[in-house]
Amino acid sequence: MAEAKPYLGTASVLSVEDIMPGVFRLRLQCPEIAAEAKPGQFVMLKCGDQLLLRRPISISDANAPSGQIGLMIATVGKGTEWLSLRKPGEELDILGPLGNGFTIGEKAEKLLLIAGGMGIAPLNFLARKAASLGKKVTLVLGARTGELLCPPSHLPKVDECVICTEDASIGIKGRVTDCPDAHIAESQQVFACGPLPMYRALAKDHRFNEKSMQVSLEVRMACGIGLCYGCTVKTRNGLKQVCQDGPVFQMGDISWGDLADL
Repeated sequence: MAEAKPYLGTASVLSVEDIMPGVFRLRLQCPEIAAEAKPGQFVMLKCGDQLLLRRPISISDANAPSGQIGLMIATVGKGTEWLSLRKPGEELDILGPLGNGFTIGEKAEKLLLIAGGMGIAPLNFLARKAASLGKKVTLVLGARTGELLCPPSHLPKVDECVICTEDASIGIKGRVTDCPDAHIAESQQVFACGPLPMYRALAKDHRFNEKSMQVSLEVRMACGIGLCYGCTVKTRNGLKQVCQDGPVFQMGDISWGDLADL
């Protein structure tokens, strides 16, 4: 069966909602992408006429019957600020879904999801998919402070949610890399998304040595379709493009020491 080609066209803005400081949720009507999207994939959005390049955004939710997709976006520059000011009914130029997403093993019954900060965006979609397959999901969610945590109303329903904050304002004092031993031991698959320092810490953690761990990389992208090679990373199997071969990779495949900080 031939793989569906990414959709290039427009999506209608349904809502823009602030969910935590500097982060908003953009909900779009786009049946073409909603029908094909898989957890871990992303879209490229054009951000007005003043910016030449599209912005890559992880898909945080997709519902094929309603034709809607959800995007959780941090306001970090002119492009994302422009997106945050959109109004319902406006049309956005969109390309997607793109990239290779997460793979849930048929025999894996207990899944551990580790989200650092904005890493909750693609893992939200994954958790919902896993729940629909009858999997037991434990989510470890962390941020520097409680106000930077994704609010409960925007979190997926999971079997257990472990909250970590570096200032101990909510949940366990520490980082998501301080994940309780018991959760790691019982998990059959681990999925992670977060900043590069988090990945480097997880890669060195011996508790994950025997675990199958998939990670979603966030790197700078220009085209999103493999033409510019701007998102190339070094792996055990040679150079790979995050937009085409990823953004999801096996943790052990990435050469973490060669990956540049963003």
